[in-house]
Amino acid sequence: MSNPIIELSQIEKEYPGVKPLDRVDFAVQPGEIHALLGENGAGKSTLIRVMGGAVKPNSGTITYLGKRASWQSPKAARAAGIHVIHQELALFPELSVAENILVDAQPRGRFGLISNRARHARAAEILAQLGVAIPTHARIDELPLADQQMVEIAKALVGKVRLLILDEPTAVIAGHEVDLLFENMRRLRNEGVGIVYVSHRLEEIFEIADRVTILKDGQVVGTSPVGEISREEMITKMVGRRLSQIYPARRAAPADGPDILSVRNLRAGPRVRDVSLSVKAGEIVGVAGMVGSGRTEVAEAIFGARAVEGGVIEFDGKLFPGRVPKDAIAAGLGFLTENRKDEGLFLGLPISANIMAPDLQGITRYGLIDRSRERALAQRQIEDFSVATPSPDVKVGNLSGGNQQKVLFSRWSRIANRLLILDEPTRGVDIGAKVEIYRIVRRLANSGVGVLMISSELPEIVGLSDRVFVMAQGRVVGEVEGDALSEEAIMDLAVRSIERQKATAEEVA
Repeated sequence: MSNPIIELSQIEKEYPGVKPLDRVDFAVQPGEIHALLGENGAGKSTLIRVMGGAVKPNSGTITYLGKRASWQSPKAARAAGIHVIHQELALFPELSVAENILVDAQPRGRFGLISNRARHARAAEILAQLGVAIPTHARIDELPLADQQMVEIAKALVGKVRLLILDEPTAVIAGHEVDLLFENMRRLRNEGVGIVYVSHRLEEIFEIADRVTILKDGQVVGTSPVGEISREEMITKMVGRRLSQIYPARRAAPADGPDILSVRNLRAGPRVRDVSLSVKAGEIVGVAGMVGSGRTEVAEAIFGARAVEGGVIEFDGKLFPGRVPKDAIAAGLGFLTENRKDEGLFLGLPISANIMAPDLQGITRYGLIDRSRERALAQRQIEDFSVATPSPDVKVGNLSGGNQQKVLFSRWSRIANRLLILDEPTRGVDIGAKVEIYRIVRRLANSGVGVLMISSELPEIVGLSDRVFVMAQGRVVGEVEGDALSEEAIMDLAVRSIERQKATAEEVA
């Protein structure tokens, strides 16, 4: 075996009261995709920051390209060929795609001035290399999240990359974009680049990684070739206990029971052209489909956050008059959005304020918020949903992703006594938190709440849903349930429908 691109030996990092890294050994070979797994708080992010020059360890050694190394800053690590793509995108929203991709390597022409033409040409070349067609003149804040992620990846390919570190890169992309990402990762691996890949999606690890290292409580609990470890063993090492069943048992909803929600021929903008679906009390109904199929837009239209152009929405057998979220909330609907930090939480406010935000009327006296009542009700929810926090007064932005998500569940469970809409309910959370969230969702359904769940993770859709509607290009193209419910059946519907619609469009043209 050749010498590692990077080798970390006995790395320790300690902060007051916490030790995120405890004698960690980790190495990446040239031409290797090395997965790094662990629950939130296991030490993955700190280890990434050590390799990327953002954190200096208290002790231990780093050997890079055969020499002892220590970087004073992320910029110095990048100059050495180490590129880190963090889960939180580091883009300038007001600048163009080309300006973001070449932010550290602006091409210059005569007299040392930046060449705008060369910049756009080089950016287009890198995007073509990734296999994506994103306009280089477009502003970042005009792009969907999936395209923004691809721009972030393109930034790493500008210079000579020796070590590429990807932290949850598929959290905001799915389908074709994931295939493109993996294709480019394999290409870089074949060129001798070492890749560190962090993901909570275990099926991706088996698809793309060569080796896997698992962290727990700041320590390495195992490193092995991916082909020599099972999914069950990975989970056991990460959470410290065996999980014989990730998904809770289903409790069948009455087949002839009334629909809480009935949507017929819904139209709402270019991504929602013809959608019909239904949800019964106590039922978890999944919505699957590729990114861009219109899943999120359907949820927004039902909740009143997107204008409805046509079709019928019935709630409890009656035409639903709600046209804004306030009406939906009053009727007992809740909506847990896919982007919790930008659309779901008030990161600078305490947990108590976040939990009670949709129900200020219930804690207001004489026009003022009763803080003691707010804290008492929030504390009850915190205990009921096992949110790990010493106090309701802690800022929600200081919690882990899994606990932030449980705060949102605790919020909407007070409101959504009839229907709860979930958009990517486990995005960016570790396997242990996922299992807790699955149990919460099933518990809510068992209490009689109808659940409409959107997810890009097919194992999650299949494992948790009672029925699944499949969408493609703004339309529901099929329904799968019972023994027919499988990942293969869902993908077959989605892909065949896209191919059929493309063929029809070509015939018309």
